Amino acid sequence: MKKRSFASDNYGGVLPEMLEAIWNVNKMHVKAYGHDEITIDAKDQFKKVFDSDVDVSFVFNGTGANVLSLSLFTNSFNAILCADSSHLYMDESTAPESFTGCRLMPLKTNNDGKIDIETIKKSIIRRGDEHFAQIKVLSIAQPTEYGTVYSLEELTEIGKLLKEEHIIFHMDGARLFNAAIHLNCSLSEMTKDVGVDVLSVGGTKIGMMFGEAVVCFNKSGSDNLKYKHKQSMQLPSKMRFISAQFYQLLKDKVWVKSATHSNKMAIRLYNGIKHLSNIEITRTVQANSVFAAIPVEWNDTLLNLSPFYIWDEHTNEVRWMCAFDTEEKDIDAFIELIKKLNQQHTKLRK
Repeated sequence: MKKRSFASDNYGGVLPEMLEAIWNVNKMHVKAYGHDEITIDAKDQFKKVFDSDVDVSFVFNGTGANVLSLSLFTNSFNAILCADSSHLYMDESTAPESFTGCRLMPLKTNNDGKIDIETIKKSIIRRGDEHFAQIKVLSIAQPTEYGTVYSLEELTEIGKLLKEEHIIFHMDGARLFNAAIHLNCSLSEMTKDVGVDVLSVGGTKIGMMFGEAVVCFNKSGSDNLKYKHKQSMQLPSKMRFISAQFYQLLKDKVWVKSATHSNKMAIRLYNGIKHLSNIEITRTVQANSVFAAIPVEWNDTLLNLSPFYIWDEHTNEVRWMCAFDTEEKDIDAFIELIKKLNQQHTKLRK
């Protein structure tokens, strides 16, 4: 029997607290489409956590959350700036462009997958030129696709620039909770306080069965929220099954336990292999993933133990992702196999 997967936290199971929350609201008949008490209570929790009178919508999936977020502030003649490695650009097909009608403009990132402030400044061009897609939104992922985390200082600098330039600040928080644990900050400090206008909050990767959220800080986008929610085909009729999970996740700070554990498992893996001669850790380890370049001949053996993604086929950079249910024994068994392969590889090269 294979060990737990290192492919994605999407592969993981469901937190017991989430299963209990779903079961509890399964016993009742309530109003549909979010007009139930548990949804109202869940939205109140978001207001408390983000220390703001935010408007919240619950959706089915991450792509839906991003598309809905972006559509609130854009017209079809607009452009959306994003990282060239972002999920928005690389892994959501053409959904953002098809639904919003906007052009995605990928920006070159540094080695940690972050967009530098100078890159953003240089991309803000041809304002008012009808021949050029008008830049309206910058979208960043926190953490990035490489598991690296923007510091509060970096986020504040970006937020200040965007406010000056009248550009909307969108944050893709598919693993938002892991970033907050790394920074040891509140969710509000990392979003509202740095000028984020609209936020996609990931629920699935932290251990929910399904469901994500759109959190709107900027009231200019709130006017269209309920209409865009329906138009984007992301309005769940039995919304309480998503709401109940978010309510439990936030009220009892279940996310703290889950994100802390998955981050720790990534650090455990990193510490176990960082000194090995035939491995190069390619990205800074800050959240719940480890990126490394390994000999290609190791792939089949390691994949046979635990599935993972080959991130870059040209360099054989791989991604090992930890989840709330990753166990120390899973990490340790994987480390031992890597050490064995490393020893064999070193002998062959002599």
